[in-house]
Amino acid sequence: MTAYTDILGMAVGHPVMVEELTVMEERSRRIPGSWQFAMQRYHRPSGMQAEDSGLLVYDHTSEQPRDRFLSLRFCLSGYACQRPRPDACGLPWNGDLCNCAHAVPVLEAFSFDFGPSQLAPFAKGQHRSSQLHDLLSFRNEGYLEKPVPMDARIAGCLREMSRHPQAHVDIFLNAQAQLLLIYTLEALYGDEEAAVPACKFLANDLDREKIVKAREVLLQHIGEPITIRELSRKVAINECYLKKGFKVLYGSTIFDFYQGQRMEHARYLLYEMGMSVSEVSLQLGYSSISHFSTAFKKHTGLKPCELLTR
Repeated sequence: MTAYTDILGMAVGHPVMVEELTVMEERSRRIPGSWQFAMQRYHRPSGMQAEDSGLLVYDHTSEQPRDRFLSLRFCLSGYACQRPRPDACGLPWNGDLCNCAHAVPVLEAFSFDFGPSQLAPFAKGQHRSSQLHDLLSFRNEGYLEKPVPMDARIAGCLREMSRHPQAHVDIFLNAQAQLLLIYTLEALYGDEEAAVPACKFLANDLDREKIVKAREVLLQHIGEPITIRELSRKVAINECYLKKGFKVLYGSTIFDFYQGQRMEHARYLLYEMGMSVSEVSLQLGYSSISHFSTAFKKHTGLKPCELLTR
């Protein structure tokens, strides 16, 4: 059973043969040593009803750590414009809201696979429940499936990913995949995590929006290093609040998030775009190739040139 057939069958309510569906668009991200992503948009046959669905799959059946994974699988049902750009009709692509003459019924299947190394940062929290900590640390042997309650945040995150233009998509996908993982864990284990001490100021919508904005600014400066002081000024929030709020919302320090996004983007530029080490180093704003190589190896365990040989 593939990631597509099980989540499609879950959404439709009966087994689905993907060979019988027409593929309208597909995207994938298959970089060695990193998280994996695939999306396929199918034309939804007339009369086929489907519900937005999600599934978490945990597989620790292999003796090889590299073959163990946690997978998030989703299916969205809606309408998509057939024109080259989703907003070409003048209306936003937002599920059923796209009802122009060029819109057709679709099913969108998503698959996100995370290995132990990608989940390790999420398992470091001291206040994690034992069940969630064991899951993220791959301490439980065996196989597990859990339906994911679909909420507006998860569906919105997926729709943003599906309609984002292909150009410069990797930086966006990296960040959204982490956010989607956080939303899924909250949806599944939120009650168990209720006792986690949170920043009281995040109850204020305005302050919470500032932290979200800070994340967006970081992504805009992947090639232009930015200090926490500069970031706090850009979003108009105290540095201490910024650091604490960011850690609570995204499960990572600002530096770890920023550096992780830069190195994941470096993987993409090296492996999928075929850029040289010097070109990637320059694009990410490093003063020397050696500094970039050191940072890359610390994050990935590989020298940049070693990735190119895989």
